[in-house]
Amino acid sequence: MIREQERHAASGLGMLAILVSLMLMSGYALFEAIRWKSAGVAVTAVLAMVAVTVLLCGFFMVNPNEGRVLQLFGAYRGTVKEAGLRWANPFLTKKRISQRVRNFESGRLKVNDTDGNPIEIAAVVVWRVVDTAEAVFEVDDYENYVKVQSEAAVRILATRYPYDAHLEGHLSLRGSTAEVAKDLQQEIQERLAKAGVEVIEARLSHLAYAPEIASAMLRRQQAGAIIAARQKIVEGAVGMVEMALDLLGKSNVVTLDEERKAAMVSNLLVVLCADRETQPVVNTGSLYQ
Repeated sequence: MIREQERHAASGLGMLAILVSLMLMSGYALFEAIRWKSAGVAVTAVLAMVAVTVLLCGFFMVNPNEGRVLQLFGAYRGTVKEAGLRWANPFLTKKRISQRVRNFESGRLKVNDTDGNPIEIAAVVVWRVVDTAEAVFEVDDYENYVKVQSEAAVRILATRYPYDAHLEGHLSLRGSTAEVAKDLQQEIQERLAKAGVEVIEARLSHLAYAPEIASAMLRRQQAGAIIAARQKIVEGAVGMVEMALDLLGKSNVVTLDEERKAAMVSNLLVVLCADRETQPVVNTGSLYQ
């Protein structure tokens, strides 16, 4: 693999001053050669002007967070990262590679989760180039490589987790966002390492059931929510009944046998667990009639 080698390039301002001075001197020498009709000096002055013109092609600009990959007749000669006007051999090709942080958002992919349910999923990947040589020489088009490999990683991630966790403590795409994001970042980084790309962050940006099963899954989620709510209600009602019996026993307001306690518990649970208001019945007789 070709690794990045940082190269120092000459200051562009210094070389500009030198080349401009040489161009002026060559022009003056040509003028004097024509004036004194000196063919040898004139030819030398013209050749010097041509050489200076060729050397002027060696100037290039490097912006902050940018690298220029230098090649000489196909051979890698290093990467210039010093910002500003620079000068190098004019026969070197200088390819600009941005090292700024970039975002990529995948399209909405339709895949099956680990339970086989069709879902729609998309992700946002924050990345940047850290090795310009690998980005240029190890892959054909590193930007397209990031796109294709990121989408492939999202597809693989979706098959590892269910959309919803059916058991407490199990990971899921919807309920374990931090763990899923970490796994997604690691998966993408392993795929993009050979392209000299660093994945800064990766997170799911869209997650939903596919339209053909969305309504059925919504009813399933609603049923699960109702069951969970009922469980909380029953737990609270049982606690309130226990507290009521304890308070009645401690205050000696009334003494109940086991049969009447069971009836009281039944009535309290009906009142506390009902999903609508109950209609009270006033007992005008004794406790046992």
